Amino acid sequence: MFTTLAKNLKSEPLPVADDPRWARIVARDKSADGQFWYSVATTGVYCRPSCPSRRANPKNVQLHGTLAQARATGFRPCRRCNPDGPLLEAGNAAMAAAACRRIEQSEEELSLAELANAAGRSAGYFHRIFKAVIGLTPKDYAAAHRAARVRQGLEDGASVTTAIYDAGFNSSGRFYEKSTGMLGMTPTRYRAGGAHEEIRFAVGETSLGAILVASSQKGVASILLGDDPDALVRDLQDRFPRARLIGGDRDYEALVARVVGFVEAPALGLDLPLDVRGTAFQQRVWQALRDIPAGRTVSYAEIAQRIGTPKATRAIAAACAANNLAVAIPCHRVIRRDGALSGYAWGAERKRALLEREADGSNAPGSAYRSARR
Repeated sequence: MFTTLAKNLKSEPLPVADDPRWARIVARDKSADGQFWYSVATTGVYCRPSCPSRRANPKNVQLHGTLAQARATGFRPCRRCNPDGPLLEAGNAAMAAAACRRIEQSEEELSLAELANAAGRSAGYFHRIFKAVIGLTPKDYAAAHRAARVRQGLEDGASVTTAIYDAGFNSSGRFYEKSTGMLGMTPTRYRAGGAHEEIRFAVGETSLGAILVASSQKGVASILLGDDPDALVRDLQDRFPRARLIGGDRDYEALVARVVGFVEAPALGLDLPLDVRGTAFQQRVWQALRDIPAGRTVSYAEIAQRIGTPKATRAIAAACAANNLAVAIPCHRVIRRDGALSGYAWGAERKRALLEREADGSNAPGSAYRSARR
C-alpha cells in the first residue's frame, strides 16, 4: 500500500510555477532553447523558452520535453519565436560559415555589401553577427585567409608573384603595402624560410625567474619565462631557426625592463607593438585572451563560446599552448571550468603567482633586472 502511494505521489507533476523550467521561461533563457518547449492554452500556441512574447499565466501553461509533445497539443507554433525552426545561434553560425566559404572561394576580395546580400541580411546586421560568431570582422577574416594562402604558396615554393595572385590580390602593389604586416618580413625573405631575419633579444630576471623578450622589426615576437636564461635562448633559437639573433643594446634593455615591471606589477599595464604569428584561428583565440581584464579568469569553454566555436575547447587549449607571448597574450587567465588552474607552458606556479598578483592588484616583492647581452 505504501509503495502504491509513493508511486502515485511521484507521478504527479509539479505545478508549472514551481517547476525549475518556469524560471528559465521567465528569464527568457536562450540556453534553454532546444531543451524543452511550452504551450499556452489561452493563446493556442507553443513556444521556445526564450520567446519574447508577453509572459503567460503559469496556470495556463503546459511544459513539454520534446517538440513532438508540443505539436501534439494541436496548437500552432508561435510566430514570434518560431519554435519549429532552427535555433537562432545555429542559424547565425550557419550564415557566418557560409560567408567564410564564400570569402575563401572567391578569386577577388568581396565587399561587405556583397557578402550581406548573399546572406540576405542588411550590411550592419551581417557585420555584427559575423564578428560575434567568427571573432573577426569579414574584412579581417578575408585578410587572414589571404595571408595564409600567401604563406602556403611561398612555403610550397611558388614565386612571390604567383603566390600573390593565387591568394586573390589584384595587384602586387596592394600586396606589398601589407606584406610585412602579413608575414612579419618581406615575401622574399619569408620564401627563404625567414633566413637572415633579425631578431633582437635580451634576458632579464623577475621574482618569477628568468624572462627573455625578443622582437622583430614589426614588434615583440616572443616573451619566454623559465628558470635558466641559457635554456630560454636555446628555446628562442628553436622558434626562429633561420633568423639572426642579436643581443639587445641599452635601449632594448629598457623595453625588457618594461615587461619585467608588468610581470611584477600588472596594474602598470603593457602597451607594446606585437608581432603576433599564428593561424587565423589562433589569432582569434589570442585576441579573445587579450580582451580578458586583469584580475579576471575565464574557462576554455567560455573562450570557445566568445569566438563562436562552442565545441572547440581542446583547440582553444592548443592555441593557448602555442602562445609565444607570455603575459602580453594572457593565456594564464584561462582556467578549467571547475576552477582548476590547468596547464601553463611556463609552469603552474608562475600561473598561480600571476593570477594572485592580478587579483589583488598588489605589487610583488621587488625584483632585480639583469640584462644578458649575447
